[in-house]
Amino acid sequence: MTDKSANSMWGGRFAMSPAEIMQEINASIGFDKQLAPQDIRGSKAHAQMLAEAGIITKSDAREIVKGLDQIAAEIAAGTFEFSRELEDVHMNVESRLKTIVGAAAGRLHTARSRNDQVATDFRLYVRDAIDGIDAALEGVQQALAEKAEKHAATVMPGFTHLQPAQPVTFGHHLLAYVEMIARDRGRFADARKRLNESPLGSAALAGTSFPIDRKKTAEALGFDRPMANSLDGVSDRDFALETLAAATITAVHFSRLAEEIVIWMTPQFGFVTLSDRFTTGSSIMPQKRNPDAAELARAKAGRVAASFQGLVMVMKGLPLAYSKDMQEDKEATFDAFANLRLIIAAMAGMIGDLEPNAEAMRAAAGRGYSTATDLADWLVKELKLPFRDAHHVTGTIVKLAEKKGVDLDQLTLSEMQSVEPKITKPVFSVLSVENSVKSRTSYGGTSPQNVLKMARQWLRRLEKGRGKD
Repeated sequence: MTDKSANSMWGGRFAMSPAEIMQEINASIGFDKQLAPQDIRGSKAHAQMLAEAGIITKSDAREIVKGLDQIAAEIAAGTFEFSRELEDVHMNVESRLKTIVGAAAGRLHTARSRNDQVATDFRLYVRDAIDGIDAALEGVQQALAEKAEKHAATVMPGFTHLQPAQPVTFGHHLLAYVEMIARDRGRFADARKRLNESPLGSAALAGTSFPIDRKKTAEALGFDRPMANSLDGVSDRDFALETLAAATITAVHFSRLAEEIVIWMTPQFGFVTLSDRFTTGSSIMPQKRNPDAAELARAKAGRVAASFQGLVMVMKGLPLAYSKDMQEDKEATFDAFANLRLIIAAMAGMIGDLEPNAEAMRAAAGRGYSTATDLADWLVKELKLPFRDAHHVTGTIVKLAEKKGVDLDQLTLSEMQSVEPKITKPVFSVLSVENSVKSRTSYGGTSPQNVLKMARQWLRRLEKGRGKD
């Protein structure tokens, strides 16, 4: 005797309903309902193609599309009821469609499987997410470039090993992140280009015997072309992995900036301040101003990286074609994109909000003998010493200054001449941090004129990019 509670969507093969724990582990509607807009777009394109190919009637296709539009409106209004018993977003939409249009709904799944359906939905979702992330990243570049233009000549210490190295400008430091984000946007663009092929029509794994037009559905959904292999069409998740890899690198870049903001805000540095809008207080220490937004952005980068690693582990041992393991691709991806969007928004807000303490930066730039390289370069250019000899002379002079407890420009000429007799008074012209940064005129260098020029180039480039939209 057949169990009347058997799940009808699996057809006549199953006589009993699934165990409760099976339903619990199998259901994905709790998260894949986010794919509903993409699922409806894919279904509309599929229905219209089926009608044009003569596989279903045009009347049925019109009813299906009309019903799908009603479902989309219900979802947008928040009145659509998703059922856990129907397992996933595809069956929820199809079930509601049947209620609305009747028997015609059963014809929608002709020449299609949930395997190619979800692969299509997921690609559409990732593509949409890339477009949104790219726009947000462009906004951060704009904020950074504007602040770099304003602070093209604001001197700060440049670090290696978090030790004072050479003076740079605050604008130069900010433009480094503009360049990094440009590469991030490039990676997302590359991922988008590769993912923009349509799996729809691959069916379960082998294609279909119906005379479908896969180019038609690909074009309707904005894909460049159909995927060329049906096995690959349903089993590939490279597009998600590649996008998550790009998201991970992006999150790491923002985490590095967040870490710098945390360091810069400490009293020991005192380089920048953030307003009350991006800081919090302490429940016990009234003096505290904590950079929690930066700290949380830094931490959420770990969430993004974990999502990438998690999906790598899901995919690493799967044979072709589709396996239910691949249901685990969505939660990680949804979580990564949500957290990356939050990171970007928080960092954009902080960049606009933070104010540099130019005086503290300038003072720190002069500590740690940061113009020692300028001294060595002067010895090479003016005295024609080999650089290695100049390096040795400079190191000896630094040691002398350190012993006397003074900066390089506070040494007397005779004290420097005790190390290298040929040194002349003009040496003092290169020992100030302002002259140091002004001298770095090589392409990509930190001289204020370079920084101002590059900041304005970026602002023009960003404006031109928006014009293309």
